[in-house]
Amino acid sequence: MRLYALCDQEMLDKHNLSLEDFVFLAKKYDAQVIQYRNKTADISFIKQQLILLRQLFEGFLIVNDAFELSSFCDGVHIGQEDLYKIDSDAKKAIEILKEVIGKDKLLGLSTHNKDEILQANELDLNYIGLGAYRPTTTKDVDNILGETLDEIASFSKHPVAAIGGVCLEDSFKNVTYHVIGSGLL
Repeated sequence: MRLYALCDQEMLDKHNLSLEDFVFLAKKYDAQVIQYRNKTADISFIKQQLILLRQLFEGFLIVNDAFELSSFCDGVHIGQEDLYKIDSDAKKAIEILKEVIGKDKLLGLSTHNKDEILQANELDLNYIGLGAYRPTTTKDVDNILGETLDEIASFSKHPVAAIGGVCLEDSFKNVTYHVIGSGLL
């Protein structure tokens, strides 16, 4: 199992944890990737958090949605809704994103079903997130894949990160990364 730690600011605030606390836990469990997600802060706060995370963590650092801050990390993860805010054509939206973030940056896209994976197979991505596996406390989800997640993941040509309610003990055949947030606490 390869660990992709989801550092959600709302979760940190809820548990009264600092970035230093979270990175300590991520390192304890040998996380290779940290994604910083903050859906409510302004861009300058997110930038400050990314700068601090970069000082604390030597692995891959990904920012959720805030692609304009890609120079402060190794890549960007974007959701389906946010992708289509860039352009109504997914391929064109990815091309625009790649121009903005640079060809050397990682780009991941959330997917929730087989159709979205098949569409993602046609896009210039580095990985996909697939889920939710179970209900999660870090995000409202209405599509729970459960045990079908691993089978659906087999359709992806990209590495797959299992998202949503994933635990350290979970086991998948077709998944490259376990994305764990509150499960580290």
